[in-house]
Amino acid sequence: MATKYPHLFEPIVLGNQVFRNRIFGAPTGNEFDPQSVAASYYERKAAGGVATVTLGSGVISAAARMSDIGVPLWDHNNLKGRQGIADIARRITRHGAVASIELCHGGNACYFSFSQGFPALGVIDGVSPLGHEIKAMNEDQIMAIIEEYAQAAKFAKLLGFNMVMVHGGHGFLISQFLHESNNRKDKWGGSIENRARFANAVCDRIHQVCGRGFPIELRMVGDEIWDGGYHIENGIAQAVQFDGHADLLNISTGSHEVNEVFTVTHPNMFLEDGCNAKWAVEIKKHVKQTPVGALGALSEPEQMEELIASGKVDVVSMARAIICDPDMPNKLREGREDEVRKCMRCLHCFSLHITNGPITCAINPEIGHEYDNHLPLSPFRPKKKILVAGGGMAGMQAAITAARNGHEVVLAEATGQLGGGLLCEAKVPFKEKLMQYIDLQRRTIGKLPIDVLLEHPATPKLADAIAPDAIIACLGATPIKPNIPGIDEPNVFQAEELYLHPEKAGKRVLIIGGGLVGMELAIFLSMTQGCECQIIEMDSNLRDNGEMLHGLAISTQFTKYGIKVSTSTKALEINGDGVLAEFTGTKPIPGRRFALPLYPADAAEGTHLYEADTIAYAVGMQPRRQEAFDLRNCAPIFHQVGDCCVPRNIYFATSDAHFIVNDLGIVK
Repeated sequence: MATKYPHLFEPIVLGNQVFRNRIFGAPTGNEFDPQSVAASYYERKAAGGVATVTLGSGVISAAARMSDIGVPLWDHNNLKGRQGIADIARRITRHGAVASIELCHGGNACYFSFSQGFPALGVIDGVSPLGHEIKAMNEDQIMAIIEEYAQAAKFAKLLGFNMVMVHGGHGFLISQFLHESNNRKDKWGGSIENRARFANAVCDRIHQVCGRGFPIELRMVGDEIWDGGYHIENGIAQAVQFDGHADLLNISTGSHEVNEVFTVTHPNMFLEDGCNAKWAVEIKKHVKQTPVGALGALSEPEQMEELIASGKVDVVSMARAIICDPDMPNKLREGREDEVRKCMRCLHCFSLHITNGPITCAINPEIGHEYDNHLPLSPFRPKKKILVAGGGMAGMQAAITAARNGHEVVLAEATGQLGGGLLCEAKVPFKEKLMQYIDLQRRTIGKLPIDVLLEHPATPKLADAIAPDAIIACLGATPIKPNIPGIDEPNVFQAEELYLHPEKAGKRVLIIGGGLVGMELAIFLSMTQGCECQIIEMDSNLRDNGEMLHGLAISTQFTKYGIKVSTSTKALEINGDGVLAEFTGTKPIPGRRFALPLYPADAAEGTHLYEADTIAYAVGMQPRRQEAFDLRNCAPIFHQVGDCCVPRNIYFATSDAHFIVNDLGIVK
């Protein structure tokens, strides 16, 4: 057999278009970047073997904009813009992938268009999620929007795209038509046939304008999974109506406009692999003509192969999995599944995209820098002997990059295994993918010519013996022990110890510190030990370290497990009954938050005794700067990377290590 996953790599024909396998690239926007940078980002996906690469946020008209970004598919006269979009399509198709683009209209969520003076229109009268007064569209307006979809698709085809995805989900215009609240009295509302009429009219008109052989992928929501949304019975009824109108049904879930389900639409690390595929599997049972695609936390090849081999779905779609490893399809086809870098579902890519623009990956330093890879950032230089001090996240990546660039590498780690401080989370169920990544890095190091010295602290004496040309200090950080009376009591633990030995926790756990370490510890102990957890935090907000969407996911777990939080609360002392704390009176700045919600203090002033059987502290990390400084004069070249410089997150550890080592050059 040529491949271990024959059904996953069986071609499929939609319309007149051949797709080389069943792995479809779900839309990911890259609208912030210059077009040359965005083109390299999309091209890299196509080169990795995926069947389709889909541009996100193609906007059909100036009145349809949810934000000030997006691909303007109505702006036909912008020659430079046209050329840039066409270049992306060419770069995708020249690698054998099908170029697709998402067609979007926000309906009553067109916040940016409303701010620019466009009328606030929607399916029915009402109020937008941001408070705009919405007026229901009339018949002429509805027909005009249908034509705008068709003309946007025609323009995309002219620019070289082979398919379009009509976005019919996540709370936007088409899903607003489909929602059970659509009580219009004309042919566009009321019954399921009428509510589905708009989506079918859009698909039919695109086929009329672009040809019946031009495939349309219709994204729909199988189950909105929140109390005010519709559920799978409605999703099935919709799919039956769409059968034969679209060429592929892409079954998503949730809504972008409802915070509590956003990180189910884009699955978080607390959910199981393939968590949203069940909606596609159920819908596939009821449609007769149109193929059905599943998506949502798909990264395990055996699961994807089974879904297709069993006939439960026809294709599998993924976004972050292909960001994390664009080469996943090629690796799976070639039998190199042990080399696949699997998405941790940490939502770093999406969080950064929302806040700062570029899409990057916590564990793949190439992502966001695809364009840079075409430039001579790493000049040819003589081979160097490089000592990497520390075998944590930064150290492993530094060693791998250096070895791949042709240098002689010695990796010295003080403990008996590679992986660093994060190894304490090996028992945490929602960190399974993190452990898989650490194992992948270890295997990669084992395949490269890297001299690994375990139980060898990187000291000046060791450096003198090795005589390196360069030292990359990746020595990490140690947990801070707060100066609180009672901190040395036997029922008080540093968070790392409870990650390693959760059985030591009593029924009632008080966690001092509301950063990611403390918050995730509360979830872990609640999930696995049934503990009743309370977090106290001195600041007026919990701290997600910029990972806003992971913070949003954490808040759903707090609700699920009844985890209590009191911010603006300072621990004063630990005694036999628990922790005596003082309320600082500091209040957070109110406002709409797309992240961790505001958790107020239990009181505005005074003190309170938090009764607890077990106390844990997670109040920050102390960089091992002095150990790094001790090495600075032991080689002509010295760099300090990762937490021993400034404690941050996995992204900065892997990315900084990769690029700093790249600066040393590639060996001729």
